[in-house]
Amino acid sequence: MVDKKKPHVMIFVGTRPEAVKMAPVLKALRRQSHRFRCSLVSTGQHREMLQQALQSFDIDVDLDLAIMQPSQTLAGLTAAAVQACDQVLASQRPDIVLVQGDTTTVVAASLAAFYQRIPVGHVEAGLRTGDSYNPFPEEMNRSLMARLATYHFAPTSDAAANLQREGVSEACIHVTGNTVVDALEVLQKSFCEAMVSDNVRKAVARSGDRLVLVTCHRRESLGHDLDVIVQALETLARQFPDRLFFFPVHLNPSVRQQILPRLRGISNVLLSDPITYQDMMHCLSKAELVLTDSGGLQEEAPSFHVPCLVLRRTTERPEGIKAGFTALAPLDHDGLTRTVAEWLQSDRRHLLKGQPNPYGDGKAAERIVEILAEELAD
Repeated sequence: MVDKKKPHVMIFVGTRPEAVKMAPVLKALRRQSHRFRCSLVSTGQHREMLQQALQSFDIDVDLDLAIMQPSQTLAGLTAAAVQACDQVLASQRPDIVLVQGDTTTVVAASLAAFYQRIPVGHVEAGLRTGDSYNPFPEEMNRSLMARLATYHFAPTSDAAANLQREGVSEACIHVTGNTVVDALEVLQKSFCEAMVSDNVRKAVARSGDRLVLVTCHRRESLGHDLDVIVQALETLARQFPDRLFFFPVHLNPSVRQQILPRLRGISNVLLSDPITYQDMMHCLSKAELVLTDSGGLQEEAPSFHVPCLVLRRTTERPEGIKAGFTALAPLDHDGLTRTVAEWLQSDRRHLLKGQPNPYGDGKAAERIVEILAEELAD
């Protein structure tokens, strides 16, 4: 029988990063089952990659909204997500909704909760670039969350300061650390080689500890910037024949059309379909350098003391730059190739050994759950 006296916490996820970063929170809530009821709802925004991530943590969703349709526009996705989330919230009436990050799922679930007068807790609150269109639409999504959320779980003091500058009450802001650090600690404890796919295991072995991990998929990268990145990779592959550039390519057809024809056939550029989260973590643990436009990889690389060049014009994660783990790469051919070459030749990974992780200590989820316990107490 369901104990309706305990506060009901409903978590919404839609993409792989959300699943990874909310998994420690969900597990921490379920360890406190004497204090909370907890349910997990998936919008299915990135169904296959989301499911892979949840399996990594041995988690099943309680409800799948299955909102995705072929050739769906961003507006169509948002409308479908708001409507589906609204129906769930109206029928189940949780005491609080928890969301993470900056996706369409986050804004849709939070807007639906606002319409139902249900408070929202925003995990990883306060990240900003200051440019509404970069990253797009994530920067605007995060800005909207500053008004929609009741509780703001900021990963760092910099993120908390951003919220205060925007007028969010200090009493509503809690600096917790980033839950991705918690997630990586969980996975590293349970990791075994059998979890790694044959293709990734062979790629890592082939690299001879000279693996450069590459990802690039963001909307704002399409067109000119992605052309620059692909051209630079062609040059770098020739310049560093002893390195293996491993590039899992996003399934977005627009991304693949720009990448595959140019890089396919280069002997030391290994292209693959998207890989599982365990595979990605294994690559990170072995990589000499990461080249990425991903926000998550900027946070994950420091846990492995791997340097990361950010293939974007802005970043909402300045902490990694301050700590020396990351830098914004110039998005012109000569500047990008020169910067990557300098980082490869400097043995930067060795220099980062022993440096503290700027994103947390692995206890963020515990802090969030304790705050919720206090806020939701009768």
